Amino acid sequence: MHNYDVIIIGSGLGGLVCGAILSRNGYKVRIYEKNRQPGGCLQTFSRDKVIFDSGVHYIGGLGQGENLYKIFSYLGIMDKLKLKRMDTDGFDHINLGTEDKVYRMAQGRDQFIRTLAADFPGETDALHAYCDKISEVCSKFPLYNLRLGDYDEKRSVLPLNAASVIEGFTDNYRLQQVLAGNNLLYAGVKDKTPFYVHALVLNSYMQSSWKCVDGGSQIARLLCRCITENGGTVIRNTEVRRIVGQGDRVDHVVLESGEKASADYFISNLHPAQTTAITESDAIRGAYRTRMQHLENSTGAFVLNVVLKPGTFPYLNHNYYHHATDDAWAGIDCTPDQWPQTYAIYVSASSRHEKYADCLSVMTYMRYDELAPWQHTFNTDRMESGRGADYEAFKVQKAEQLMAAVAQKFPDFRHCVQSYSVATPLSYRDYIGTSDGSMYGILKDSADPLRTMVSARTRLSNLYLTGQNLNLHGILGVTMSSVITSAELLGMEFLVEEINQSILK
Repeated sequence: MHNYDVIIIGSGLGGLVCGAILSRNGYKVRIYEKNRQPGGCLQTFSRDKVIFDSGVHYIGGLGQGENLYKIFSYLGIMDKLKLKRMDTDGFDHINLGTEDKVYRMAQGRDQFIRTLAADFPGETDALHAYCDKISEVCSKFPLYNLRLGDYDEKRSVLPLNAASVIEGFTDNYRLQQVLAGNNLLYAGVKDKTPFYVHALVLNSYMQSSWKCVDGGSQIARLLCRCITENGGTVIRNTEVRRIVGQGDRVDHVVLESGEKASADYFISNLHPAQTTAITESDAIRGAYRTRMQHLENSTGAFVLNVVLKPGTFPYLNHNYYHHATDDAWAGIDCTPDQWPQTYAIYVSASSRHEKYADCLSVMTYMRYDELAPWQHTFNTDRMESGRGADYEAFKVQKAEQLMAAVAQKFPDFRHCVQSYSVATPLSYRDYIGTSDGSMYGILKDSADPLRTMVSARTRLSNLYLTGQNLNLHGILGVTMSSVITSAELLGMEFLVEEINQSILK
């Protein structure tokens, strides 16, 4: 039986950041990843010699001195990343209903207000109040600001509902919808999504917005290198099948080969429901298991990945969000016969071209129950198994519908398409490991915020959780969750001080 200081289950961003932090601080780390490629949603893939991202379309908070910049600098990867800053006068373009006009979200508070005030000249005070509220809410999350604090600071803002708060700043319906216009970033649900989710996500992009040149897998590669240089290992193509407890601790894990591996500490980057499902311990009581199993997940995604004919589609250094109606929250409630009702276009940044794009991804919502006929199937590049001709026909039908919707706003789009591939919630389920292919894990609910917040600690004293289901999804949210998890071993005061001091060295 192998023995390590820390065994980490899953090499998504949460697992890799935990591994990088802990190995940097002297822990002997081993990460087990079931897929061929590490990184979870950081994974990239190639079609027609063009690189696509699985999930990292843009990143906020990477400007000098910003929160993610500090953490990545601490881990030694910041200066190695190939990044392209997005348009400062509009990183996100919002389009509503049948109008051609786009509304731009700009980087920097002053420019953000100035840009939208040009379209809504009577709403300058409302925009200032909106930005003030975002700053206020963000200030109540200590770790987001890389400082010490406690839960009580944020208690008062957790129940705030995003749609309600936004509507409270202005009676201008169009401005309300524009401010909520990129809610695909967090699968926004009008009567559930908390304002803190909206604020933390949008604030990071308002500070600075970036694309990864040639794909986000560079983040995973650099973190893996950090781990191995510090004496850790990342084992791919190896699934952890069981977590075996003894008393109030995990004794060992069992790999798919039947081999056992033990450690002093264990960190699971799996969804909490999956973690409890494979954990054999009387210390994990039925009520806790039931709670984890019944947490509502966010909806799934349908992603159209398009290889573009060379020199036909101009490179867009911004994202484009379209809503079929004037209601920016309505798209998530679309039905199969009225689909899609919203979509986002993300154009990849390539080192090969600047004037024209090599590829782009179009993302929209898709409910898992639409895929009921194929839910018994499983398919990854490690365990290839086709889902059948009906599934392929379903993907083609949906891809054509989505391309037709895009062509209404970009008339030449179809002529630019060389080839395409599709990812459905089943793709996310099989590669990323969520039971229902959800986009962003557990759905946060402003009406019951505590129920949807999951602690890094478990009932087993040496088993911890990490990943997008703890606090917030996305590159920034998962990285922050990894700091929380790592601090269980290192101490929060020590770790926050180390991160802040690293950029001064």
